[in-house]
Amino acid sequence: MLDLVFLAFIGYVLVLGLKRPFLWVLLYVYIDILAPQRIGYSLIATLPVSLIAFAAAFGGWLALDRKEGGRFTVRQGLMLALLVYCWWTTGHADFPADAATKWDWVWKALLFAIFLPFTLTTRARIEGLALMLVLAIATIVIGTGMKTVLGGGGYQNLKFFVNDNSGVYESSTLATVAIGLIPTIWWLVRHGTIFRPHWTVTGFAVALTFACLLVPIGTEARTGLLCIAALAVLLLRYTKRRLLFIAGAGVLGLTALPFLPQSYYQRMATLAEPGGDESASTRVAVWEWTLDYVAQKPFGGGFDAYRSNRFTYVMPVKQVNGNTTTVTYQAVEDKGRAFHSSIFELLGEQGWPGLIIWLSLHALGLWQMERIYRRWKGAEDEAEAWISPLAAALEMGALIYLVGALFQGIGYQPVMLMLVGLQIGLATYCARIDSVREGRDRSRKRREAIAAKMRGAVAAPS
Repeated sequence: MLDLVFLAFIGYVLVLGLKRPFLWVLLYVYIDILAPQRIGYSLIATLPVSLIAFAAAFGGWLALDRKEGGRFTVRQGLMLALLVYCWWTTGHADFPADAATKWDWVWKALLFAIFLPFTLTTRARIEGLALMLVLAIATIVIGTGMKTVLGGGGYQNLKFFVNDNSGVYESSTLATVAIGLIPTIWWLVRHGTIFRPHWTVTGFAVALTFACLLVPIGTEARTGLLCIAALAVLLLRYTKRRLLFIAGAGVLGLTALPFLPQSYYQRMATLAEPGGDESASTRVAVWEWTLDYVAQKPFGGGFDAYRSNRFTYVMPVKQVNGNTTTVTYQAVEDKGRAFHSSIFELLGEQGWPGLIIWLSLHALGLWQMERIYRRWKGAEDEAEAWISPLAAALEMGALIYLVGALFQGIGYQPVMLMLVGLQIGLATYCARIDSVREGRDRSRKRREAIAAKMRGAVAAPS
């Protein structure tokens, strides 16, 4: 029955897209994030629904959609360069079979992010993509929040729609994405035109924000706690009553403490003592190994190059005997541990060239969003008042993603690459408006100059 519901919805959107091809772009976003083919039980799992939506999005734009306003930007060029470079390193990978498996989804994520800005030519489309990102993630987040409230949480115990700890369904990744989209949720509340500002929209946003904040608790993802802290710090910039905001956040945090499980406290305590946690200790060891690795192979070892790592580190072991606690140090040998950081993921897999491209891509995005925020801040016309707040929301989302990426291997995460595409689309839209204005200003000045010359000629003595 569930399969039929998903297939009926997908088929309905495919039909609607014959008149409005942009809907096929949103359909691919929905399928790529939620992965209904992994949620279903039988029929839908046998159909290439992702490939169908992928082909429909590209084909619909080429054959049926308008092409006005689209242009190739520097950031799209950076993603194209990263795509080509990843293709080259995959061909020279240390582990060809594993590299090919990761390449199968990375190239689609990068290619779609390159393509996406060409379709974002109007405010309605930009908002439509932002809304689809929020609602697709909300589908997962709402269920996660409900299970957390009902007591079904815990590290590696919270079950999502799929029994697969990969992609956006990986606990730390979901926590990062959920927290990073909170500013966009509230932009939609204040400036949305698809769902106009209304008390029901606000109520849903409050509940969804609460669910997003529950994700790091339910999954006990330490990275999620860091992302919440980053969001709180970033919001200070846009809050007029900062002292009241800080006091309110403190009261909210203290109120929540009695309701948190003991396992959550124990998990978060490892942030202060990383040397006492095996996961944290191995991360440091892997990062050190990666630096040594790229010293010998500066162009990287291709996807999943971490599989060749092998190292030894020292772990403290506590033994409690009555009131006495003794600590001994034990050497632990490990191998094949993942990078657990996007910085080292890019560095180990794509070497220094790949890391430089990736950092340039996100640094340029932050600069663009900051520039747009300042350029359009204070605009009073309803047709322009939404631009600056969206730039601020996307900038905060990108910064939260980068905070999370420091401790996760999510350098090619599709949702975040879609967020990059949304940033590029907004920047292109604003550049087009500025270009039209500059053209009008030049025409006006030219007319004024001609009129002044004519008046001077008439007033001159014969």
